[in-house]
Amino acid sequence: MNDTATHYDLLVIGGGSGGLAVAEKAAAFGRKVAVIEEKRLGGTCVNNGCVPKKVMWYAANLAHAVHDAPDFGVHATLEHIDWGKLVQGREHYIAMINRFWDGYVTDLGIDHIPGRARFVDARRVAVGEQHYSADHIVIATGGQPIVPPLPGADLGITSDGFFQLAEQPRRVAIIGGGYIGVELAGVLRALGSEVTLVTLDDRILNLFDPMVSEVLHKEMVRQGIDIHTGFQVSRLAEADGGLTVHGAGQDLDGYDCVIWAVGRRPNTAELNLQAAGVSVLGNGVIPVDEYENTSQPGIYAIGDITGRVQLTPVAIAAGRRLAERLFNHKPDLKMDYENIPSVVFSHPPVATIGMTEDEAREAHCRVTVYQSDFTPMRYALCEEGSTTALKLICAGDEERVVGIHIIGDSADEMLQGFAVAVKMGATKADFDRTVAIHPSSAEELVTMKHPVSEQPCHEVDAGNEWKEVPVSG
Repeated sequence: MNDTATHYDLLVIGGGSGGLAVAEKAAAFGRKVAVIEEKRLGGTCVNNGCVPKKVMWYAANLAHAVHDAPDFGVHATLEHIDWGKLVQGREHYIAMINRFWDGYVTDLGIDHIPGRARFVDARRVAVGEQHYSADHIVIATGGQPIVPPLPGADLGITSDGFFQLAEQPRRVAIIGGGYIGVELAGVLRALGSEVTLVTLDDRILNLFDPMVSEVLHKEMVRQGIDIHTGFQVSRLAEADGGLTVHGAGQDLDGYDCVIWAVGRRPNTAELNLQAAGVSVLGNGVIPVDEYENTSQPGIYAIGDITGRVQLTPVAIAAGRRLAERLFNHKPDLKMDYENIPSVVFSHPPVATIGMTEDEAREAHCRVTVYQSDFTPMRYALCEEGSTTALKLICAGDEERVVGIHIIGDSADEMLQGFAVAVKMGATKADFDRTVAIHPSSAEELVTMKHPVSEQPCHEVDAGNEWKEVPVSG
């Protein structure tokens, strides 16, 4: 192995969203920077996540629109889905992004080192036989889908495998009721697949506000998705009739594709972190402090591997702030992980920021909840339409908005502006003073007048109970 190391001011392990963000900023500050990435630049988001997922989501939305078009006098029929053309277009779009990053990294003077990195010590990294050293090293290797150690588990594919499907599956079972599971289920069903979704939890999206879970469950069932909650998968098996998902007391069979969507784990196992003196938890997460410092000075970790909010914009923001702190004389700059908006691209989409209702009741003395649900005008001429539901969670006598939860068409677009308001500490009165845009679904967030529930402080003292208030008007 070559002991003569090429030296950098900053060495980034991982060419995904977070790694590229910190590298870009450091290079802009005139630092010598290198990024080590064994696969295509862009990471999970570009290659196996956000970008290809959103392309498929748009295709599914178009299929929904064609289905509803005749009700509006627009004569359109969905003859079939050209899966091959859809995949070809999606991959062409991703390739353009890959080429952009390849060129952009070169233009910025950042060295792109292809290969897999392993720590030699706290300042050196090996890629193959070559050593590289740096004053600062950032680990940003992201995560990978989990496949549980069950008999026959390898008969299923993961979300990565979904994006490699050359043909659309006819009957598919999706194991996992989190955001990846419901997103894939919605896309496949809209495009014509028969879909079954199973989850061990008692509800889908169990980490989200219950309102969101309940509405999405009803909508998915209405679309024809077969949902099984409280289902513990014991094994997968293959027979002449297709794949079978075996559970405790119930078997589901006849599938030509099974997709595991049971979570993701950090890509840290092969980094040889012990050689660098970097502490790592048993699940692969690298603990960091509020400034993204690991247990080893000069080595930092950002993104999914830290066990924090696993969102592309979070990794980007953390990376940029880290570069500012290290190279632009801003030693106190750090990422704020509170009130981060997020979206689930289900059908219909879910958008959320802040606390759930239960979290708010645990954290605050006085909690007031406003809620609205309706069928939006998008379905005014349809025999049946998709539900939109919105919830405002307010805390304290001033009714500061501490949570917003939306499910329905355009939820993904409408939350961004309201997220700014929540981040600034807006109150219900601020919302009430805002003139509504009519007709729109978003206007409901500034026109809700009557709370559906209240938790006064004295009731918290009496056992944390709360009372239901009937909706009027």
